[in-house]
Amino acid sequence: MKQATTGNAGPKVRSDIEVTLALTDSGGIELEMKSRVKTMYGKAIEKQCRELLDFFDIKNAKLTVNDSGALPFVIAARVEAAVKAVTGTSASLLPEMIEENNYFTSRERFRFSRLYLPGNNPGMFLNAGLHSPDGIILDLEDSVAPDRKDEARILVRNALRVVNFYGAERMVRINQGDRGLGDLDCVIPHNVHLVLIPKCENGDTVRKIDDRIREIKKREGQSETVLLMPIIESASGVERAFEIATASPSVVALAIGLEDYTADLGVQRTKDGGESLYARQRIVVAAKAAGIQPIDSVFSDVGDMDGLLSNVLSSKAMGFEGMGCIHPRQIPVIRQGFSPSADEMEKAKKIVLAYRDALQKGLGVVALGSKMIDPPVVARAEKTITLAVRLGLLPEDWAEAEPKQ
Repeated sequence: MKQATTGNAGPKVRSDIEVTLALTDSGGIELEMKSRVKTMYGKAIEKQCRELLDFFDIKNAKLTVNDSGALPFVIAARVEAAVKAVTGTSASLLPEMIEENNYFTSRERFRFSRLYLPGNNPGMFLNAGLHSPDGIILDLEDSVAPDRKDEARILVRNALRVVNFYGAERMVRINQGDRGLGDLDCVIPHNVHLVLIPKCENGDTVRKIDDRIREIKKREGQSETVLLMPIIESASGVERAFEIATASPSVVALAIGLEDYTADLGVQRTKDGGESLYARQRIVVAAKAAGIQPIDSVFSDVGDMDGLLSNVLSSKAMGFEGMGCIHPRQIPVIRQGFSPSADEMEKAKKIVLAYRDALQKGLGVVALGSKMIDPPVVARAEKTITLAVRLGLLPEDWAEAEPKQ
């Protein structure tokens, strides 16, 4: 008898359902249900399960479900995964895309914070957007057990269609190799904004993924570009950072993953980061030379907010423009650290006003007090002002309220 179990159950599991499907030779559909919300939603859950089996033309089977408050898109994903495991069918039942998910992204948007969510844990999906991360990563790689990756694909696909991420950039971290290409086939048609390429070590990997995405988009009749963020996690990847950064026009950011990088070196990761200083600097230089965003690694101690802020400020000083996070409480600290400080904005305003004043007077030299201001300093100040305005820290007409020089 063919049988498969998908999903999760247990006292600490929430918003999920464990499904066991066993095909039988006769007897129709036998459904056995245990649910924390059976009194209110038991009939609706049973009805959906029977409709799903009917869609996949399952006539005789025993379906056992252990429900922990799963929403319909989760139930649909778990049943579909079980059906595919026992029948090998290629059919899919897509939930309707909600209107709130029909938005797109851009190369230039902020990527200060990107929140990792394990791709097989639906309880973490539902309210992630309310924490206002710049990006939400549905992870199909390290956070998903090898024997659960196929079912995680289907769950992530459904989440991309049904879960409201409140404007966050919609990211998916795929697996390596052929499994990663299979991930693309499953998720790309459902308005993925950006794909993270794990453990990337050369430009060929980037181009292969970019080509597959373009093929899928063409097949689906979709024209939106899917952006790419390779993650450097090995010594080999660090040494090829610029090659990777420039492998495709779709690459908009280059990230570093320090847990795997330090493991590759055979050293322990430390809070001061001395063992990874060269690699992080190399990533920043490669990204800046390629005209893309350098993104730092996650800070793994979710209880140390002071340590996180110190790490963010150090990261910013090195040239990084964002970092990963593994808990929502890290998001405001990261945003605070990467945003221009009051002192930075005040200094930038003075430099920009002095530059504008020099232009009006036809002067070839920009001076602030007794100091000469070089063009790169002016450019950096203008970037700080632009960032502050885009973040709402300064009004667009800020210069009008400033005293005349």
